[in-house]
Amino acid sequence: MKVSYHGHSVVRIETNGKTILIDPFITGNATTDLNAADVKADVILLTHGHGDHVGDTVEIAKRNNALVVATFELATYLSWQGVETFGMNIGGAREFDFGTVKLTQAFHSSGFVTNDKQIIYLGLFTAEGKTIYHAGDTGLFSDMKLIGERHSIDVAFLPIGDSFTMGPEDAAVAAEWLGAKLVVPIHYNTFPPIAQDPERFVSLLPPGVGRALKPGESIEL
Repeated sequence: MKVSYHGHSVVRIETNGKTILIDPFITGNATTDLNAADVKADVILLTHGHGDHVGDTVEIAKRNNALVVATFELATYLSWQGVETFGMNIGGAREFDFGTVKLTQAFHSSGFVTNDKQIIYLGLFTAEGKTIYHAGDTGLFSDMKLIGERHSIDVAFLPIGDSFTMGPEDAAVAAEWLGAKLVVPIHYNTFPPIAQDPERFVSLLPPGVGRALKPGESIEL
């Protein structure tokens, strides 16, 4: 399995012959190395409905005939745009041919202003015996301990930008509670309010646990 980071909260997973994109905010994202017009994807996973996470989903999904997996309300909205979707909800898991997706709780607002949707979820992805936790946007919450107890997490992508999500200190606590083997910071330096030094966050973690990936950099699991 190959996992790569592409700025802000964009993560690409290549597994079981499929390419999965999480939160493909590319157009307008100065930190990404991707071009939305060139991106290939079989599946798109969305953590929530904010524009800096939904991003280029509709264009990429239509061009690639990609399946979009999201919370029920968000999936319904995107289906109205002519996208193939699969709607899920908090606590639910689903085994697909590319891996298993499970939606877990987050503490964050969300919604398309035009439809006043309210979606506050994120989730786990499991394939090839590996589990990836993408926190989307969230504040610190104690049930992260439960998530860590229930799941053996190989990689956790945690927001550190502050202002709208956890900052580095809270994210370090989240990393401890989750017990992930590797923790990668996301959702920082895209805009001035979320400027952070990812290496300082890494320094808050035990040696070898944290790793700040540059856009386009990947890891093998």
